[in-house]
Amino acid sequence: MEHRLIPPSHPQTNGMVERFNGRIAEVVATTRFDSGKKLEETLHHYVRMYNHQIPQKALGHVSPVQALKNWQQKEPERFKKQVYNLSGLDNYQILKPIQLTFN
Repeated sequence: MEHRLIPPSHPQTNGMVERFNGRIAEVVATTRFDSGKKLEETLHHYVRMYNHQIPQKALGHVSPVQALKNWQQKEPERFKKQVYNLSGLDNYQILKPIQLTFN
């Protein structure tokens, strides 16, 4: 991964992020959660579906994982690890995980 800033006068890039956040907001707003654990499980499930199953118009109507696989085939020198289509989330974390607490 590389950190890139949004080019000036290109709001569509920010729009992709805003749409993803909007989809998460829809999931949270339309579901009643009995516990923080259930909320966490639901969010992990949605992120897994989003990355592995939901085609994205901006990626040529393929899922993000499939787009990464395609990119890796075209430019393997950019990748240090193999892209796998695994059902779980990555275990590698740079930042400390956020703890959700509810009253």
